[in-house]
Amino acid sequence: MATGFMPNIIALVLVLACMPARAGEVALIGVIGDKAAVLAVDGGDPKTVKVGQHWNGVTVVAVEKERATVEIDGKRRVLVLGQHYRGASAAPDRQSATLAADPRGHFFAEASVNDVPMRFVVDTGASVVVLSAADASRLGVDWRQGPRRMIQTANGATAGYLVKLDKVKVGDIELTNVDATVLEQGLGAVGLLGMSFLNRVEMQRDGQTMTLIRRF
Repeated sequence: MATGFMPNIIALVLVLACMPARAGEVALIGVIGDKAAVLAVDGGDPKTVKVGQHWNGVTVVAVEKERATVEIDGKRRVLVLGQHYRGASAAPDRQSATLAADPRGHFFAEASVNDVPMRFVVDTGASVVVLSAADASRLGVDWRQGPRRMIQTANGATAGYLVKLDKVKVGDIELTNVDATVLEQGLGAVGLLGMSFLNRVEMQRDGQTMTLIRRF
């Protein structure tokens, strides 16, 4: 029986065992005071990780109300409750889009609606995607046929029409049947990318960059 290759196999096993684990997708599920964070890695069961503790490729650096600072792939990230972060080892198997913040911290998306270019600003305070009447007409949306509602905006009340957008695309993310509201007045030069789109993606912010990853 040949045994000359056995030391090499043992050495390889030892090297692999000593290699640090690399986190794929990390989610902040909860916090326990300022002592620990409850994390889930790669969709696994949540685990309580104390400040200073390393687990599954993630080190918890600090914890405060509704957020935790963690170190992943050698870099520190701040996660808020419910936020997901996809590390370098995560499989790029889902549609995504990367947005950059402007000097005021707003994230704009060069998108398309029904294959027509459209510019949006990310607005988590908007329950649905919001378009101006002029943009909706340009996009071929028959908005006047939608149910009419009075909508309260920062500039006062205005008429809004509830519609369905056949297709909204941001980066590689393409969603269909997206709820939207068309405002007759009171909207600026860009649309609002609201929660009827954002609820169907994961939002990961890293400094001046935001990554959207399709959920379903």
